[in-house]
Amino acid sequence: MCGIIGIISQTNVSERLLDGLKRLEYRGYDSAGIATLFDGHSIDRRRAEGKLENLIALVGRNPLEGTIGIGHTRWATHGHVTENNAHPMANTIVSVVHNGIIENFATLKEALQAKGCVFTSDTDTEVVMHLVSEAIKEGFSPLAAVQHTLTIVKGAFALAFIFSDHPDLLIAARKGSPLVLGITENELFVGSDAIALAPWVRTVCYLEEGDIAALTVKDGKSNVIILNESGATVQRPFRQTNITTDSISKGDYTHYMLKEIFEQPQTISDTVQSLISLEDTSFHAPLLAIPTTFDHIRIIACGTSFYAGYVAKYWFEKWAHIRTEVEIASEFRYRSPVFDGKTLNIFISQSGETIDTLSALLLVKSKNEPTIAIVNVPESSIAREADLVIQTMVGPEIGVASTKAFTAQLAILATLCLKFAKDKQTIAPDEWKHYFESLIHIPSVISELLRNDDVYQQLATHIYHVQHALYLGRGLNFPIALEGALKLKEISYIHAEGYPAGELKHGPIALIDHTMPVIVLAPDDEWFDKTLSNIQEILVRGAKVIVFTSKEGADKIAKQTKGIPCLGVVILPKTNSFTTPLLYTVPLQLLAYYTAYAKGTDVDQPRNLAKSVTVE
Repeated sequence: MCGIIGIISQTNVSERLLDGLKRLEYRGYDSAGIATLFDGHSIDRRRAEGKLENLIALVGRNPLEGTIGIGHTRWATHGHVTENNAHPMANTIVSVVHNGIIENFATLKEALQAKGCVFTSDTDTEVVMHLVSEAIKEGFSPLAAVQHTLTIVKGAFALAFIFSDHPDLLIAARKGSPLVLGITENELFVGSDAIALAPWVRTVCYLEEGDIAALTVKDGKSNVIILNESGATVQRPFRQTNITTDSISKGDYTHYMLKEIFEQPQTISDTVQSLISLEDTSFHAPLLAIPTTFDHIRIIACGTSFYAGYVAKYWFEKWAHIRTEVEIASEFRYRSPVFDGKTLNIFISQSGETIDTLSALLLVKSKNEPTIAIVNVPESSIAREADLVIQTMVGPEIGVASTKAFTAQLAILATLCLKFAKDKQTIAPDEWKHYFESLIHIPSVISELLRNDDVYQQLATHIYHVQHALYLGRGLNFPIALEGALKLKEISYIHAEGYPAGELKHGPIALIDHTMPVIVLAPDDEWFDKTLSNIQEILVRGAKVIVFTSKEGADKIAKQTKGIPCLGVVILPKTNSFTTPLLYTVPLQLLAYYTAYAKGTDVDQPRNLAKSVTVE
């Protein structure tokens, strides 16, 4: 959510600021802007509503000069989407960009207006700008002014500042929202994540909670000073990043989302093999460090990650015999959860920065219960706070609607289930081996499925024009139905709901008519016969039905529904019930993708959505 880029160089930075913002588009935004110092002491800026191409065109018509600058993609919170509300905020003293929310901005704004400060936007960010500039007027240095301001404001934020009288200084600060520094011998960069800096740096430093960094380039030499929340100078580790421009390229694919769908066989395989040996089925670190003294499991997550946790509930309870609760993070911390000291808590987040999940993690830590983080970014806030981190091996995921990160989360949770089952000896060794082998082979099964994606393009032509859709599943595939409905909502803007198939007659069947497509997950498993009854009930009411099943299931459906054909029966490769969630996820991703593509929506950057939700 929102994106920050900052550069100090010896050459003009405006083009690279725009380039960095382009790589941050995946985070979600509705306006953008950049600011630089020209003539070494005057702040100049360009801002535009809408897509980044509007800003690029504006800068093309009215170029910006300067060797130091900041840029921002804004996702509106305080104030409408207007040029005045777009970042950077600026006056004659300071310019600032901001991710997050200043919770006490209204009180601060009132006090500043009483002092004569004139506000030109509706944003909470402008409060920060005025506080810093007022402190500088009182004689504070820029660094001291920022430190002073951060003792006054409350909330979560990532900030970057440039100053009119300091052409070689950029200050960055973070609290509850990530920032990374990029370092070379004679240039310095700051970004919301390392993806923004990929073409220019290999050495990065992740700021920690409460850090303020002063970045300078003098006489061609770069220098970084980092102060912690107490104001003491600290050293933060510098590390090499493996993010390259190739890893964040679409290649020959039309959209990042399609590329990431097709990457899943490899990313699932990489994730599983990072945790368990194919030769002797031994588990690797960090799984070996998981505590064994717990009675039950609590999984906490948001959105797509919540649905991954929901699948794990079925896995853990059925095969490892461990009672498991799944919690929506935003609800969990605002009620009165019970802590008994006997619960293993698993937090799932693609970015590792999801604010509700992070806040829930901090709550659980305060109760001294063990915590595990499943994230894609090992340097993220959630990863740093958790007792143990398990990384999804998927590389950058650019499409806002998660695909490969979701199936990698499932792969980790399935592997955890196998570990728990082995530790507790809840299934026989030969059965355990069977499930292990099915997990190892699922990437090749998915590869087989992906060789026939034209069927989803054809199905999309029948549903892209509808307003509503219903997804049904039973058992392990009920959460996959929820996830499939979410994908369709996210990128095609078609209202879709996922339901357990057994609930059909408890309300949803009232919605069914010839205009309502119903997507049914019906693997030939222990629940198949009941799901088949649901299919028949839907067909006789004239609905368009798309069924995903195996060859055996398709034969049974054809026999039982003679004379009432389905809109489509998609035959998927055969697998066992343990790995069906991984397999059946992929066709729902493809169906959503091709439906959105047929509608002409912005698949990779759907409206109003952000990749990483870092504010409440």
